[in-house]
Amino acid sequence: MSWNPFSRAAPRKSVISRTQEREFEKDVKKIEELDESSRKLYKDVKRWIEANNAVAKSERKISQDLLNSVLCQQDEELRALVEDWDKSVARIETHTHEMNNSAQKTFVDPMKKFSSIFPNVQLAVKRREQVLQEFQKCQLKNDKYEDRERTGQNRVKQEQSKKMLNSAREEFISQNTSLTSDIPKLIEGRIDYLQPSFEALVNSQVTYNTEAFKIYSELSLQMNDLQEISNEEYSARIQKNLDDMKSLSITVD
Repeated sequence: MSWNPFSRAAPRKSVISRTQEREFEKDVKKIEELDESSRKLYKDVKRWIEANNAVAKSERKISQDLLNSVLCQQDEELRALVEDWDKSVARIETHTHEMNNSAQKTFVDPMKKFSSIFPNVQLAVKRREQVLQEFQKCQLKNDKYEDRERTGQNRVKQEQSKKMLNSAREEFISQNTSLTSDIPKLIEGRIDYLQPSFEALVNSQVTYNTEAFKIYSELSLQMNDLQEISNEEYSARIQKNLDDMKSLSITVD
């Protein structure tokens, strides 16, 4: 949303002071920035949900491919381990969907509704600009008749121009009063509106990560006969097995 309602010459007699115009312009700029930030945040969380789904599907594909591979088909012990892993991954995938569904309902959907407000604000600001321009035209026309000789015909035209000027002034004041009141309220109200969404998003991640930690911890203990093994111990075991394979004559250059 991009507009500048004050890129014009000031009228000789304005219905609003330049100071008031500058304050209004600042609020319009804030709304413009809020609109841009809201749309960006909406897209970012949508991409985050898509990434979560991609990670869950990728891990499930790994476990499924292993189960269908020759390695697992020919080794019952390895197959049993991978089956346990696949079951755990399926549980994780379920929790991923729950987290994403929560994020969609409590964050993405509310953000979409919030962003839908700004086109209406833009239209209201443009309408205010049109009304102000109409007031300026009426003001110039009225000034022109005031400078003319006060004949009967000119007086009639002057009275008509005054009525048009007063009508334009009242319409602008109405539009301006509404916007100068509502725009700051919208800016201030963003916190109360968005905070529950942020809280729900964080809580859904806490729930997911807590469940994922439990599942993987159980799987780790199950795979290691209820023994906790450090990363260093895993690295040492992997390196030893690799060294044993490299020592085979078939692998020697």
